[in-house]
Amino acid sequence: MNNLPKCPACGSEFTYEDELMYVCPECAHEWPQAGTAEDNSDIRIVKDANGNVLQDGDNVTVIKDLKVKGSSSVVKVGTKVKIIRLVDGDHDIDCRIEGIGAMKLKSEFVKKV
Repeated sequence: MNNLPKCPACGSEFTYEDELMYVCPECAHEWPQAGTAEDNSDIRIVKDANGNVLQDGDNVTVIKDLKVKGSSSVVKVGTKVKIIRLVDGDHDIDCRIEGIGAMKLKSEFVKKV
């Protein structure tokens, strides 16, 4: 029998193990296997385009030309972004890019350096 925990996000019982994580195939929620006494539903894991886990203070590189909303500027492929900060929301990286300024990026358009 399957004695894996149910998904804390949607309650699905079809979870599976992936290295050190549990994964829900229905809602794509991931949470660590190492259980703690407190609720792990507030832990958020942000991954780059290659699947590497990102953390505050990491350096990343942009993998796609990105138009800057409200400007004619473009963030070019290969632009290095130093010292990122992870935030909640659709754009989950808060950073400062030289020549452009403060910006929010989606983690799917960067790779960890």
